[in-house]
Order: sequence, then C-alpha cells, then structure tokens
Amino acid sequence: MDKKHLIEKLTPIQFEVTQNNGTEPPFRNEYWDKFSEGIYVDIVSGKALFSSLDKYDAGCGWPSFTKPIEGEEITEKTDTSHFMIRTEVRSKEADSHLGHVFTDGPEANGLRYCINSAALKFIPKEEMEEKGYGKYLRLFNK
Repeated sequence: MDKKHLIEKLTPIQFEVTQNNGTEPPFRNEYWDKFSEGIYVDIVSGKALFSSLDKYDAGCGWPSFTKPIEGEEITEKTDTSHFMIRTEVRSKEADSHLGHVFTDGPEANGLRYCINSAALKFIPKEEMEEKGYGKYLRLFNK
C-alpha cells in the first residue's frame, strides 16, 4: 500500500509509528493494559503477530509479549537511534515499525517484545473466525 493510501487509512499516530518509526506515549495507548483473549494483528497488513496468551504487564506502559505467534511474520534489525543500540521489530509483509525487542523478559527465552499499540489491531477471540483468523483459535485450545 502506498503512502497516500496509508495516510487515508491510518490515524496520525498509527502513521507516525508504523511509517516514521515513531513511538506512542507509555500508559496512554490503547492496549498497554488490555488482557482480553485474542490476537494482535499488523494494522497495515492484517497479518497475525501476537497472542494475548503471550502478553504480560512489563510495567513499561506498552503492550509486551514474550514471543510472536509466528516468527516469520516479523523481522528484526539493529536500531542505533537516540544514542542507543536496540533491536527494532518490524512486520515482514508491510514493513511497519512495531517496536523493539529486549532481553529482559520473564519467560525462558528472556525476550520482551515491547510493541506500540498504534501498530496493532486487536481481534477478540470470539471474532477471530468471522474475521478470517480461525486458524489461530488452536492457540486457545491448549
């Protein structure tokens, strides 16, 4: 999707985050404290990225996950902006900036995917089938 169509489709903060590598304010974003069952998809491509089953409160003010649903839907690259060395997380298909991954997570893998709400759309578990994400319902049957 070209920039013109994205400007029409996305809110200003969604565009700033996904297209200009922006960051939304902590504790003042849509999903930082949401823990309903469902999945989080890329706001641009609609690809499934994260599950509520892997979400936890990291105390940072952004949605935090221990892992993506499917690793092949995201890419990671070195980010040296703001006088730091971090690992940026981007959606593979749309190349949207999502956030960063850090090595201070709680699980065995020690990862914390700190993701901007503005880069995501939440699909509640009860709507996943009708919205075309039925194959991910298996995650909730464990």
